[in-house]
Amino acid sequence: MAQAYMTETGGGTGQGREGSRLRRLLGRWFGGWRGDRRIWRRGIVLAVLALLTALVMVLHAQVPNSVGNLGSLTETFLPWLGIAIPLLLVLALVRRSAIALIAVLVPTIVWLNLFGGLVTDKNGGGGDLMVVTHNVNADNADPSGTARDVAASGADVVALEELTETAAPVYEKALAATYPHHEVVGTVGLWSKYPMSDTRSVDIKLGWERAMRSTVTTPDGPVAVYVAHLPSVRVKLEAGFTARQRDKSADALGEAIADEPIQDVVLLGDLNGTMNDRALNAVTAQMRSTQGAAGSGFGFSWPASFPMARIDQIMVRGLEPMASWTLPATGSDHLPVAARVTITTSGR
Repeated sequence: MAQAYMTETGGGTGQGREGSRLRRLLGRWFGGWRGDRRIWRRGIVLAVLALLTALVMVLHAQVPNSVGNLGSLTETFLPWLGIAIPLLLVLALVRRSAIALIAVLVPTIVWLNLFGGLVTDKNGGGGDLMVVTHNVNADNADPSGTARDVAASGADVVALEELTETAAPVYEKALAATYPHHEVVGTVGLWSKYPMSDTRSVDIKLGWERAMRSTVTTPDGPVAVYVAHLPSVRVKLEAGFTARQRDKSADALGEAIADEPIQDVVLLGDLNGTMNDRALNAVTAQMRSTQGAAGSGFGFSWPASFPMARIDQIMVRGLEPMASWTLPATGSDHLPVAARVTITTSGR
């Protein structure tokens, strides 16, 4: 009898008491909604904010760049607009607004349509070639350690950006045992386990060398590998998102890749822009992002302390991405980015 009584009242266990309290709390919370006609009049401002959030995500390509490159700035951090959704949801519940709750569904659906595919894990096995790109940071205090970390990844081909005159020999020495073939052009370099040929600078309209290409002869055929470090962008109060030089260099890089005679192409580098940024269309329109095709999550690479954007890219043409991921932090302010790809055309 005592056991039955305690079971019925929920007093037998702490879990039962907590469950009963939760039911009473939810009953009081949602019970107040019934018969309250104001739930359709409250929260109009929240509903408008939710719809505006959805509108920006849908029409981000229409946000003008004529004023401070606002469009590119929006597209760089576009996934982060999703933060507004749980915030609006909580406020709608607090306000007990039915119209706001319904409106929040709109940006939720839009965000999932745009980025839901990135949240799923698409990493697969296999791949003929593993590549890594890393902006090692000109102020890196431990270039030897960074080189060891990169080599330990097991990559077949490694691209490094932001090499300085004093640090480049350190990387060359540290990577020599693992990568017998390498070339440094200006502030970018390429290291490979396979023979390299036809290495040359790529003119990206800067006046100094920050891009290169080389033919890497893999066991499955030749692959044209491009390494690029596009100019940095800045957010300034007086000028907005300053990216004119970056945009000009992106156009030049896109032209060079379009003229590449080898069908299988890999682009490795710090592009100082995301795949959503329209300013990189000359490149992104003809290449696939390994992260979007075969990654898990957004793969944010910068800043290393709290990654907020994927500006370090691995893109391919004629190759099939199998997996894409970021490597652990090194002494740089960027995370290394890695991918495995399958060679599907050349030499087959």
